[in-house]
Amino acid sequence: MKLLETKIPGLVILEPDVHGDHRGWFVETYNHQTFEKFGITADFVQDNHSFSTQKGTLRGIHLQNNPFAQAKLVRCTRGAVLDVAVDLRKFSPTYKQWVGVELTAGNFKLFYIPRGFGHAFLTLTENVEFQYKVDNFYSKKSERSVRWDDPELGIDWGMDGLILSEKDQKAPLLKDCDINFA
Repeated sequence: MKLLETKIPGLVILEPDVHGDHRGWFVETYNHQTFEKFGITADFVQDNHSFSTQKGTLRGIHLQNNPFAQAKLVRCTRGAVLDVAVDLRKFSPTYKQWVGVELTAGNFKLFYIPRGFGHAFLTLTENVEFQYKVDNFYSKKSERSVRWDDPELGIDWGMDGLILSEKDQKAPLLKDCDINFA
């Protein structure tokens, strides 16, 4: 497995080794020892799996406030997505900066998002399956959303006419959120 740094320290892309032959392929997507060597020590406690039928479906920007903040290890297992992580740690030198990564079923890339980040993904194809591990359990009372088109963040989604849930349509701007990441 290869680790690729991004412009935001701690936010990394992982490229696993894919072993293929005439039968198909095999890939190891998580190995505790390998991740520890990379400095990723998250203790994943829950796996999540989503399915989106339409191209242009945007899910996010989502997070959970402390003490239920979550680190995530995300990947696309069918179709393709633009996956985005936004640094929401108020005293970070990269506060409000974001990184977008194209994750596809064919490129096998994983994106590690530490605690303190908002997360969203946009489907680039129809019939997308997206899977992720988290290191803290879901807490409805700690759940927060930031508006996907917040001008303060300036995320370039690369397409118009996005499909959003009612919750994401009504998400507040970052300046109006009570996010407690320090």
